Amino acid sequence: MVTGETSSKRQINEECIINCLPVDLIERIFYRLPVSTLLRCEGVCKHWYNFIRDPQFVASHLQNAHRYALMFFPQGLVSGEPLPSDAILIDEAWSPSTYAVPVIGPDDLLFGSCNGLLGLYTKTSTIKIANFATGECMHLAKPAKNMRGDHFTFYSFGFHPVTKEYKVTHFLGDCVEGRPRNKDKFSVIQVYTLGDEKWKDIPTPEALSLNTVRNSGVVNVNGTMYWLTEDMIASWQHAVMSFDLREESFAIIALPTAREDHDHYGPRKFWIRDIDGKLCMVTAQTRRYDARSIVGELQIWTFDNMAEQRWSQKYNLKNPPNYIPGPHFVHWDRILTQLSSSDVDSYELIGENIEISFSKMEELLEGSPRKLYNMQSYICVKSLVCLDVYKKASIVRRPKEQVGWQLKKWEAWEHNLRRVEKLWGYSNKHEHDLSISFMSYLNIYAQYSIRCCSTSQKISISVLTCVQQPRFPRRLNSLEQERDREELSSRASKIKDIIEAISHAQNNISSILRSHMLDQAINLPLK
Repeated sequence: MVTGETSSKRQINEECIINCLPVDLIERIFYRLPVSTLLRCEGVCKHWYNFIRDPQFVASHLQNAHRYALMFFPQGLVSGEPLPSDAILIDEAWSPSTYAVPVIGPDDLLFGSCNGLLGLYTKTSTIKIANFATGECMHLAKPAKNMRGDHFTFYSFGFHPVTKEYKVTHFLGDCVEGRPRNKDKFSVIQVYTLGDEKWKDIPTPEALSLNTVRNSGVVNVNGTMYWLTEDMIASWQHAVMSFDLREESFAIIALPTAREDHDHYGPRKFWIRDIDGKLCMVTAQTRRYDARSIVGELQIWTFDNMAEQRWSQKYNLKNPPNYIPGPHFVHWDRILTQLSSSDVDSYELIGENIEISFSKMEELLEGSPRKLYNMQSYICVKSLVCLDVYKKASIVRRPKEQVGWQLKKWEAWEHNLRRVEKLWGYSNKHEHDLSISFMSYLNIYAQYSIRCCSTSQKISISVLTCVQQPRFPRRLNSLEQERDREELSSRASKIKDIIEAISHAQNNISSILRSHMLDQAINLPLK
């Protein structure tokens, strides 16, 4: 027996015009829709849900997804007060996002971005893998408990395009019974494949430098993880180590031949970065007595051929910025950096030999009060990649500790946000009440005079434009919070002006009506 509800759903499905279209045409339509729209479409009918969640569609939609630059600012202390971690997305038009990334907690630290999934280090016993577009999260037990000296920069997150496997890696510092034996070296890389039951220990060919990993960074390119290591007999006394995520094997890549350096410059810095899906080595000299200041030229080399170990110099920047965020610092032919003011700026890259000019600088974000030279930059996409298939593993667990905004350290921060929201509510209600009161006044007197209708309409429009639209209940990112507070302050100062304008308009209308009634010998209403 077919129930009325089932019959109704079948009728809706049969009447849905899009379901009558050819499958390939439906695919083309869905491919063009953003993830947020597709998530709403899932609830239309079972056919659409199955179509959108089909792994082949998810993979194809991912290939056509728009890229974003994700600017991540780690949590820290500013003037003794805690400042939460925050992320801001920049689209291809260089417009910053408004809302916070909900899967990033106030204490989370970002260590990887891959196919719309974020790898987040927490100070609890777990690390977090999250799809920032769908909000789906899962927590993985860390490879070792109570590991002293552990740091988010020792973790990485990658994907192999052939095996379709996602892997988290961890550089395990040499230790005995949980205590660091040599905090500067590691001899094991711990690997976890999403869906597996436990971490695996992969020994390195020799003891390698942890400090170099932390200072120069790690990148994942086409299923291989790369980082720098010290090699005293090699060019520039460094080499690139690679770790194939499929074979779980190591290889060494020699750096390009070093160029002659000027004697008056200080030590040379090195970074491993990813530009347009290619492994890159970035290097520059620093001042002799200030290792944070880059002098001379910033050389950017790209790795072109693994078999031939061939590098080519992509850019040579003169007067470079002091900070090179990672792992992606070039977005859409512009270089991102932070200046001494903590602001995030971009410079256009045209040609191979470029002189950075402040006149061509564009400010993207105001970095204050964030710490200087502490920003990370990632390329990310919004995807439908689902984590449900990986959640059955025993290593996946619910955090036992209290986390996120629930912690006592964030009570004052949350209180200030709630206070701002209350002030917005009071402001909106006050403006709304003023507009209702004024419209009622106009309606009462409009019946006495047609002559006032045009005046009433003009005044009512001007009053209604002052009323703020209802706010969408989502947490703003730090950049937008600052703008929001400034707008609230400005709006609050204008309420008095609005009241005075309404009072003046009422007096004008009363005067016009009174004069009109006297001219028409109409009895005035009693006060």
